[in-house]
Amino acid sequence: QITQSTRNKQTMLAKLCIVTGLASLSISDAFTSNSLGATSSSSVDQNSGLFMAVASPQNNFSLEETPSPSNEDLPKYSKSIPFLARPKELKLELTGDVGFDPLNLAKNRALLFEYREAEIKHSRLAMLAAVGWPMSELYDFQIAKTFNLDPILDTTDRVPSMFNGGMEKVSPVWWGFCLGLTAAIDLYGVSRSRSEPNYIPGDLGFDPLNLYPSAGDAEGREKMQLAEIKHGRLAMIAITAFSVQEFVSGIGIVDETPLFFRPIAVLEEVLEEVVAGVQIQDII
Repeated sequence: QITQSTRNKQTMLAKLCIVTGLASLSISDAFTSNSLGATSSSSVDQNSGLFMAVASPQNNFSLEETPSPSNEDLPKYSKSIPFLARPKELKLELTGDVGFDPLNLAKNRALLFEYREAEIKHSRLAMLAAVGWPMSELYDFQIAKTFNLDPILDTTDRVPSMFNGGMEKVSPVWWGFCLGLTAAIDLYGVSRSRSEPNYIPGDLGFDPLNLYPSAGDAEGREKMQLAEIKHGRLAMIAITAFSVQEFVSGIGIVDETPLFFRPIAVLEEVLEEVVAGVQIQDII
């Protein structure tokens, strides 16, 4: 009974943390929509192609006004899907723009910048997840043993996920911490979008190692932004593949493809087999 009571309390706490976190994220998303120039607070100059976010007490978001390339100077077809026409709002202005919008979601420039903000957020989260997923399968048992905790991997060494199940094994305190931290970062981004005069989507001013080039190095900044968006897009595909692969195969990705995650151990096994084969041949 004590165990069941404890579980009930943990379940209630987890639900409370999740509801609170989702509410915070919903509020921050609502602010983000306003701060990134929603249709009601932005205008598009159809003649000159300038994106102008209207500054107001509720919305100080603005981008440096630079003329968009004319349609004559732009490719007719998409770079990513050459047999489809280039979406009209994708004018190769944003770093990493390859004309990929087959569903035509970016119907205007305001939505274009909102979707870029969302893409960068998901990219960064996916990059963290793409590292954390295999790391948890590699070191979960060692960490759990060190801190006298129960491992959260299942019997086939799969991490908890929506497809794999087992998410109830994760402490509700950790869920609450993650959701609260995410909401805090999102609200900080909203604050920066309002206060920074030349804010670009995803700019949180976070560069503890000072890797981002200075303002005078425009080419270096563009390369850094391109690297981030490319790695982020690849990570979103990877984390989706991790989840689907483990659900279909029923085996952890580390165990199923050890060459990617334990290359040294795999190489040692191959060398041992080669040496054993040579010794057998010598005996024969």
